Amino acid sequence: MEFVKTLGEAPFRGKQLYQSIYGRRMLDFEGMTELSKSFREKLRAAATVTETRIENVFYSSDGTRRYLLKLGDDKEVEAVFMPDERRDTICISSQVGCAVGCKFCMTAQLGIKRNMTAGEIVSQVIVVLNEVYGPAAELPHKTNLVFMGMGESFLNYQEVMNSIRLMADEKGLGISPKRMTVSTSGIVPRINDFARESVRPRIAISLSSAIDEIRDDLMPINRKYRLDELIEACREYPLSDRERLTFEYVMLDGVNDSDQDARRLVRLLNGIKAKVNLIPHNPAPELPFRASPVERILAFQKILIDGDVPAFIRRPRGQDISAACGQLAARH
Repeated sequence: MEFVKTLGEAPFRGKQLYQSIYGRRMLDFEGMTELSKSFREKLRAAATVTETRIENVFYSSDGTRRYLLKLGDDKEVEAVFMPDERRDTICISSQVGCAVGCKFCMTAQLGIKRNMTAGEIVSQVIVVLNEVYGPAAELPHKTNLVFMGMGESFLNYQEVMNSIRLMADEKGLGISPKRMTVSTSGIVPRINDFARESVRPRIAISLSSAIDEIRDDLMPINRKYRLDELIEACREYPLSDRERLTFEYVMLDGVNDSDQDARRLVRLLNGIKAKVNLIPHNPAPELPFRASPVERILAFQKILIDGDVPAFIRRPRGQDISAACGQLAARH
């Protein structure tokens, strides 16, 4: 509202502008024909809607699209669009690079450049939807959002939460928080903060080992927030009757995929309303890991299910265009 006042316009113009950008996904002032011509001219002279632009789009044989996006300062991030019959899923980034350093993730190779603003985070969704369907076009499906792109969302907590509130607003994109999932490597204080949020998406904990020594090596954040501390936060996390806490487990051949690893995981999650997504490691020549064989993943899954831990094997999407989990590294 304050911005439109500086242009000499009435406060209700701010609501119109908000609706144009977030409700109709208009990124060009000229196309906002519901606004007066004089107001559009003032806007063009004073501001831009977003400086986020598509640098390249890569198309997978399975329908997935990987977007290389350039921000206003020429830093690059990636988003991924995954279509399905009943819904679309967009995987978005929260940081330029990542500071957590998970050994099985290509984004870790980039290091951390900076946090993204809430506006930049939201712009990924608008830019991707517009490239697929066109500005202001009615969407044929519900849209799911996963904060599983580049970055550790909980190390950019406030901007991520601001972006969630913007995207959940019914006057804007109107994406229900129940259709959003925020992934974290286990930043315990922020998990506790997240549990108290009034607008709260689902949460996914990247785990990948039930043994501190192995997790120390795979995910260095474990040296700061040990498994017992992380699991305690998970035990206290409030869940609805139908909700389960999601744990992500990257399956690495000979590293964390033995029967003993599975049994330890069952014991670790005992008493938690949990479900586990088993993620076959997606290959990258720069990383020293191989995916666990299918038979090993199936055996691991059976031990979890027999231990009353629901377990699902995630189907890789966009692997052929380096768009799958752990492959995002701003490749051209």
